[in-house]
Order: sequence, then structure tokens, then C-alpha cells
Amino acid sequence: MSSVLKNDLFLRALKGESVTRPPVWMMRQAGRYLPEFIKIREQYDFFTRCQTPELASEITVQPIRRFGMDAAILFSDILVVPQAMGIPFEMKPGVGPWLENPIRTPQDVERVIIPDVESSLKYVMDAIRMTNEKLQGEIPLIGFAGSPWTIFCYCVQGQGSKNFDQAKAFCFTHPKAAHALLQKITNTTIAYLKAKVAAGVHAVQLFDSWGGMLSPEDYTEFSWQYLQQIVTALKTDTPVIVFGKGCWFALDTMAKSGASALGVDWTCAPGLARKFSGGQITLQGNFDPSRLLSPPETIRKMVHEMIRAFGKDRYIVNLGHGILPNIPVSHAGAFIQAVKEYAE
Repeated sequence: MSSVLKNDLFLRALKGESVTRPPVWMMRQAGRYLPEFIKIREQYDFFTRCQTPELASEITVQPIRRFGMDAAILFSDILVVPQAMGIPFEMKPGVGPWLENPIRTPQDVERVIIPDVESSLKYVMDAIRMTNEKLQGEIPLIGFAGSPWTIFCYCVQGQGSKNFDQAKAFCFTHPKAAHALLQKITNTTIAYLKAKVAAGVHAVQLFDSWGGMLSPEDYTEFSWQYLQQIVTALKTDTPVIVFGKGCWFALDTMAKSGASALGVDWTCAPGLARKFSGGQITLQGNFDPSRLLSPPETIRKMVHEMIRAFGKDRYIVNLGHGILPNIPVSHAGAFIQAVKEYAE
């Protein structure tokens, strides 16, 4: 598909090709820091925005119109997957993800379904097609999903948490049921991402937001083996980016997975990320999102230093996690512009 894109810098970086400058996009770029997004948010609740293709596609292209990133990421949420599995998440104002009756017993796990994603998540596929129409072949579109472990955390905890103690307790007291739920999420996610590729996304990213909550041994058992299944199932269809927050200890394993790129958070220095990942795979990251509160001139200087530290090839400039809601729009612009003007 890359041949029809006017700007395929992002896809070339994923392939490891040499580029004049690295591509740039920002996690959560379609969202809460943009005044045009806030206008839509005032009219429609969160999941209405996700489930209405006209709204999701409009939100996806808003930051592209404003800043001209090298890739768009579909506006959606990782929780649309458990919703399709019959786990009725809502987004509670002031709380975030909320599940009235969390999964707490093996019997609860048995009730979870593996849905037909083509029908239950049709609105996502429609949003992809609509977004590509709006992008008109300018840049690639990224689809995403949460890692099975991260989805599992919300399903068992029932809401966000500093330590996901209930989720971990379930793994350690009901390992068989925990693995059964993780496998159901994995199977659904594979079908979901394959459908997204068929609908027109050019790459997919897996977000393991809570992988860093686990010890390296438990990470292997409860998170990585399921991520590996997804990478294996998708890698011949599309480039796959794996982003595990706080998972620097797994970069060497991830680099051998068949993924095209690995996301790195801001707590791991570029040189160490290259070393841990073996130096042959494309890396993505890892500007501290809070650093976008620095003056624009500082942002520019730090972005150029970051590119030099990672090297311009096999590198995608991004934040080390999602952009914060309180970032001035001009500072986000300074971040993107700094990459575009980069010259060795």
C-alpha cells in the first residue's frame, strides 16, 4: 500500500530503510490538548465519539491538518475490544474506565465471549475507511490495540489503578482462569487487528501500558507470550509496533519477536534502548510528555539531541507515552516542527 502514499517516511523507517530525517507522530495526538477536539467532546460522550465513524475519522485527521505529522493514528480506545466481548466498560467522568462488575471468578471468565469482530466492531472498520478517504493517500494510518495483559488489568480491576493489585492477585490465585481470559482477549485482538488491516490501516501498534507492573518472570508468563502470538499472527500482513511502558527489561526478547519496531518510554536512555534491543530494530519514542511544557526553543533543542542519540535511521520520533491534556498547542507544534527541520 505504501506505493500510493505521498509521504511514506513512517513505513520506510519501519522497514529500516535510510531516510533524510526520521518520521514523527505523537501518541494520543488525536485528542484532549486540541481546542477542535474539545469542541466535539462537549457535544458527545467518549464512547459515542469512538463508535461514530464520522466523529472518529474527523478527530483522527484534526492534528494532521494542524501539524502535518508523518502518520495518523485512528481515534479509538483499547476498551472497544472487551466491550465487544460482552464486558460493558463505560468511561466515567473524573474516574476513567469503569466496569460495574469486574471479572473476579473463573465462572466470570467462562461467560466472556469471543465475538465476531466484523459485526461487533464494524464501526471501527467504517472509521478506518472514512479516515483514509479524508487523508487522500497523504500519510499512513495506524491502527492499535491494547495488549492482552493491559486489557486483562482493566477487566479484573474494574478501573484504573496505581498497582493493579486485584489483577495480579487473580493471576496468582487463579492462574488457569487468568490464562483462559488472556487467551480469549488474544484471539479477539488478532481477529480485530486483521480486520483493521483489511479495512485499510498501514501498520498496527500494541500498547502494553501496564506491562511494567509485572516482574520480568511474570511479564513473560502473563503478558509477553500473548503479545508474541499477536505479532506472529500479524507480522506477514502489516508492520507491528510493540510499546511496553516500563518494559525495558524485555527489549531484547521483543526485538526477536518479528515486530517491525519497539516503542520506548522516557525512562530508558536512547543508547541503552539500542543496546538492549540489539541495535538492529527500529525504535520509537521517547520524549517525556511533560517536557512539552518546556519553552518551545528548549523542546527544539532536546528533540534534536534525542534524534542524534537514537540516530536518524531505524528511528521514529514520538513521545514516551501519550500527550498530556494540558500541553499548549504551540508546544506540540514545536515538537513536530523540530523533527521536520532536522538536518544532520
